[in-house]
Amino acid sequence: MQDARVRSVAAVSIWAVVLTVLLPGLILQSHGVHVSAALALQGVVMAHTGGALARVLSATTVRFVAFGFWVFAYIWLGLAPLAMLATDTYPWPYRTGEVTTFEAVAVIELGLVAYSAGAALAARRGRSRVTLTAPGLVERLLARRLAPWRLLALCAGALGFAFVLISDQPGRLGAYFTSRQAITEVGVTDHGQEAFLQVLLSWSLSVPAFWALLGLLRVPRLPGGDRWLRGVRWLLLPVLLALNAVVNNPISKPRFWVGTVLLTMLFTMPRLCRPRVFRVAGAALIAALLLVFPYSDYFRYSDREDVRVVSLAEQFTDNGDYDAFQQVQTGLDYARENGFSPQDALGPPLFMVPRSMWPGKPDDTGITLAEYAGYDFVNLSAPLWIESYLWAGPWAVAVVFCLFGAAGRRMDDVHHRLRDRRGTLAALLVPAFAFYQMVFLRGSLLGIAGPLTLLMTIPLLISTPTGRASRFPSSAVPTGPIRHASISGTGGHP
Repeated sequence: MQDARVRSVAAVSIWAVVLTVLLPGLILQSHGVHVSAALALQGVVMAHTGGALARVLSATTVRFVAFGFWVFAYIWLGLAPLAMLATDTYPWPYRTGEVTTFEAVAVIELGLVAYSAGAALAARRGRSRVTLTAPGLVERLLARRLAPWRLLALCAGALGFAFVLISDQPGRLGAYFTSRQAITEVGVTDHGQEAFLQVLLSWSLSVPAFWALLGLLRVPRLPGGDRWLRGVRWLLLPVLLALNAVVNNPISKPRFWVGTVLLTMLFTMPRLCRPRVFRVAGAALIAALLLVFPYSDYFRYSDREDVRVVSLAEQFTDNGDYDAFQQVQTGLDYARENGFSPQDALGPPLFMVPRSMWPGKPDDTGITLAEYAGYDFVNLSAPLWIESYLWAGPWAVAVVFCLFGAAGRRMDDVHHRLRDRRGTLAALLVPAFAFYQMVFLRGSLLGIAGPLTLLMTIPLLISTPTGRASRFPSSAVPTGPIRHASISGTGGHP
């Protein structure tokens, strides 16, 4: 049944003024404005992203996936390019012409329009499906419930794998509390298959450890009693907390991943899934991304520099973390010289295939564009906008983002319908994907295909379809909201 509540016009107006007027105004007044056609079009992007984010923050339902998408688009492809275009200053040396710059803004807006259209079509189709009795594929998947025995098997497997991997890691536990640079250097130093396997093994430890802890906190209470489950949870919980503190800490793991872990743990708490509380938490998250995120890479390198606080505009134009727009510009020049490569779309889904078996396997798009621009440092992003553009041009951008918008809206709608059914993948996987999609959008796809695959498949392995709930110790299936087994201090109770 659809939520009949109406969005507050005043709330939408306030958020729209803040996001489309006040914050862009702060960016533009920091320096003299370099007027150009691209800057004018960027104003359209700002209005689009700010308006869409205002609607999400003032909605009467919690829409995690839409929130994650529009936050990324607003900051990385809205505010950051606005500062770059206004000052004609960019994080990296490569420069494009005014025509390419205008095209880059147009490609970004094309993706945003396609995303909005896909989301609108999915919402309309969802309203027409409300009375249907047979759930769709997305709803069947997200309605799956955590299975206690499978979850405990994952906990045991994660702990066992951690023991083996950390024991063989040079430096052992100490390596995880130095820096990302150090933990990479203690392993292999080349960029071949061995380095790829090392990274994959690292993620094969971090992602299962995260899901084991999250599942342990949110596993639903068994219908026939759960004294045994509570006892096992009390034993495993401190061990898994310690394991995650080692393998998912902000010193040795990327900031986006650590943010995904922490935010998913936070937003799977029932209290934060209420619209009013979500708005406050969402506003706090946006403020943290603007004010704290730029300085959160302090532990990335072994040789740490003193933290220097600068204005937002200077962060956007000097910090390589905001290279998304410039990479889109570089990609357009690259496509103009080298053409499109539809076969590169096979790279991310087939990331596990070794190059020895696939000599023509596509390279990481971010690295390819960095090398094309002549950079020595090649660990750069490749936003989904330019990834899809390099496959087949504007048509690919439109199709990819339309499908992505429809899928995101579908996930949000199912999450809303199943909001009272605790322990389902709708309550766990949707927030996890919503926050990790910032990495997905920033790219490159080949670089994040491994952790993304683990993030999406592990919950399927530790859950069972709703119809199979009778296989658990009691044949009674509760008809009301499912409560978590009680562990004080974990936020398990509403």
